[in-house]
Amino acid sequence: MIPRPPPREGSLGFLYLPPFRVQGYSVAGEATAISIPEMDICFDMGKPYRAHLAPKYCVLSHGHMDHIGGLAYWCSQRNFQGMGPGTIVCDKRIESDVRAMMDGFQSLERQKTPYELIALDEGDELQIKNNIYLRPFPTEHTCPSSGYTIVEKRTKLKPELNGLPQEKIKELRQRGEEIVNHFEVPLIAYTGDTLPGPHLLREDVMNAQIIITECTFFDKDHEQRAKVGMHMHVNDIAEWLKVAQCEHMVICHVSRRTHLGQARKALTQVAGKELTQKVHFLMDHRSNRDRYEVQAEEAQRMEEELASRD
Repeated sequence: MIPRPPPREGSLGFLYLPPFRVQGYSVAGEATAISIPEMDICFDMGKPYRAHLAPKYCVLSHGHMDHIGGLAYWCSQRNFQGMGPGTIVCDKRIESDVRAMMDGFQSLERQKTPYELIALDEGDELQIKNNIYLRPFPTEHTCPSSGYTIVEKRTKLKPELNGLPQEKIKELRQRGEEIVNHFEVPLIAYTGDTLPGPHLLREDVMNAQIIITECTFFDKDHEQRAKVGMHMHVNDIAEWLKVAQCEHMVICHVSRRTHLGQARKALTQVAGKELTQKVHFLMDHRSNRDRYEVQAEEAQRMEEELASRD
């Protein structure tokens, strides 16, 4: 009998959660790398897929190999493809370690791969687009770890000024008076690997349009294993769903020992069907493909309706 060929590489998970795409790969202990093309960001870089080269920013949650192992290659390939230096964003606590890792690769290669490294502390913000900011928050894992929120800062004319002539509003502004109210819209939250805790109840996390989080354990007898590894258990997700105001929650970091159908069944049993409806498993290719096909058909139908009106 001749040897079998090697197994095929796993496909990227893909979800269209308007107006954002969530695409990437995440299997516990193997690799996690998830990009949001509209935000020009990739969260973690356990393995650098071609689809992850385009985002300018690679935002690291922590230093475990399945989340950081492809980082140097990502920087190298961006440079090789003429995309410019990648920008690595990390927790201030691991800045020197990340830099030492990158220096080690440059020493091995005998060449300098350009990159930028930005270290953020709790309370810092990084502007990634016009009025769009990346904000870190501390999480709980077996090594220094951070989650991140992406928020949009907006302004709105004060209600008492509505209806005033533009000349009057301009005059108030020139006199230095505040004419707008400032507010934030949480768009995306990414937790990385973490235990449940107060950090999940932050307003910019709970109210994010999309929460991307991990859930590594689904067996009812594995709660203690989750605590030891400092990961989330399905019961933690169920409790969180009761208070989270997100439109969508994307589950990643499921291990290979867990069948995704069984994972959804376990979540439905503890969270209920209604709450589970807004949960998507990043690597559930069949369900996500079916969902996308429905979206595509609906978009096509709307386009045809608009065309018929013209």
